Amino acid sequence: MKIHRTPDSRFQNLKDYPFAPNYLELQGGLRLHYVDEGPADGETDDPNTVLMMHGEPSWSYLYRFMIPVCAEKHRVVAPDLIGFGKSDKPGAIHDYSYQSHMDWMAEAIESLDLRNITLVCQDWGSLIGLRLAAENEERFSRIVVGNGMLLTGQQRMPKVFKIWRGFARWSPWFPISKIVDSGSFKKLDDEERRAYDAPFPSSRYKAGARAFPRLVPTSPDDPAADACLKAWEVLDRWQKPFLTTFSNGDPITRGADKYMRKRIPGAEGQNHVTLKGGHFLQEDSGPEFAKAVNQLIADTPDTP
Repeated sequence: MKIHRTPDSRFQNLKDYPFAPNYLELQGGLRLHYVDEGPADGETDDPNTVLMMHGEPSWSYLYRFMIPVCAEKHRVVAPDLIGFGKSDKPGAIHDYSYQSHMDWMAEAIESLDLRNITLVCQDWGSLIGLRLAAENEERFSRIVVGNGMLLTGQQRMPKVFKIWRGFARWSPWFPISKIVDSGSFKKLDDEERRAYDAPFPSSRYKAGARAFPRLVPTSPDDPAADACLKAWEVLDRWQKPFLTTFSNGDPITRGADKYMRKRIPGAEGQNHVTLKGGHFLQEDSGPEFAKAVNQLIADTPDTP
């Protein structure tokens, strides 16, 4: 496996991203980057960790407006998935699978010994994060999903996703910042676009981003379908707090919030909200999203 590591110089002086880097060495020599913010040890008796998981084709920069709001009260850990952000990037599309992403993140939360986790997830952060929670119930206390879903290959995929999957696979042009820009209500400025493009100096670094759409389970015989079905068996009896914070303008995940609220017991009675924004609602309503997370933690006791 050929591994690319984005030069640190690409990440200098990024707008609204003052967070110190932290790194974790995974098996196989891969280096995973994560933001770790919040009260230092001894400064608070709060036991909660907010785990913010990004999706495609973003990185922890997506959570820059949310991290400070949640970190005022709680520890916040925001990893860059392998292939994204400041984390290492295997160079071939076939180096990535749904299961490999699961293995990498499971190793990360175990190595960091994260507990009392409030999962905050969107897009592929939900496909990975919801399975992580289901497969490691003892570590998770709450779940907050914004514009995400755990698919099993049995759902009907919208036309816009099929177009996106074909574009990611075949287009010679894969403009990361323009993709994020087109999926947000707001218009990214030049410095924000530079930040989203920073992890990818050339096309050699984009294999992980190109791989994700084709890894979404879209048929019952998908390699990940059985594992996702088993995760849903856990979510079907999930009594811990489960909150949806979807946006009003995402054509990809529209309706998934209502589906999960009906199916997951822990969603009953929660203060579900609809936020203003496109697919990348963290760009459009980041502080409001973060306040909903803080409120859920304040309103619900720890239930690890």
